[in-house]
Amino acid sequence: QVQLVESGGGLVQPGGSLRLSCTVSGGFFSIYSKAWYRQAPGKERELVASLTSGGTTTYADSVKGRFTISRDSAKKTVYLQMNSLKPEDAAVYYCNVAGISGFWGQGTQVTVSS
Repeated sequence: QVQLVESGGGLVQPGGSLRLSCTVSGGFFSIYSKAWYRQAPGKERELVASLTSGGTTTYADSVKGRFTISRDSAKKTVYLQMNSLKPEDAAVYYCNVAGISGFWGQGTQVTVSS
C-alpha cells in the first residue's frame, strides 16, 4: 500500500518562502512520476509542478521561476520549494505520484497573507 504524508504548509507573508515535503512509503518511489497540485476555494485542482522518473520537470506558467520541484530518492521524499509567494498561491497543496490515477497525499494548507 502506497501512502503519502505531506508537511511544510503554513502561513507566510507575500514574498516569503515555504518548502513542502511529501514522504512516500510503499510502492516503487524511483519509477513513479511525481507532482504537486493545488486547489484554491472555488477553483479546480491544478497542476503546479511535475517531475518524471527521468528527471524532467514542468511547471505551471504562474509559478515558473519561483517554485522548484525536487526529490530525494534515499529519503523517498518529494519537495516543492516555493519562493516569492503571492496571495494567489494560497491553496491546499497535494502531492501526487504515479499520475492522476495514482496516489495522493492528504493535502497541506498554504496561506499567503500579510
